[in-house]
Amino acid sequence: MNAAPPYTPIDCERYSELELAILRGQSLRTHWRRGEMDRIAIVRPLDLRTRRSAEYLILRDAEGRRQWWRLDRLISFEPIPG
Repeated sequence: MNAAPPYTPIDCERYSELELAILRGQSLRTHWRRGEMDRIAIVRPLDLRTRRSAEYLILRDAEGRRQWWRLDRLISFEPIPG
């Protein structure tokens, strides 16, 4: 079993942008990495949590599934106006 790589914290400004998106109920267009594959997804951020020395974004994906994404796997994100 492979252990997850050590967590690398994201920039505080980017973390604050995620907090604002959650407070405003804004969906995000995300570019993130899962394993060795990059993915693009539109998600609804719900909360931010720390678990096992890593920070996570809790979200709902386009199919309504609740997921936890490690923040250091987010390559980029932008709020969707509206």
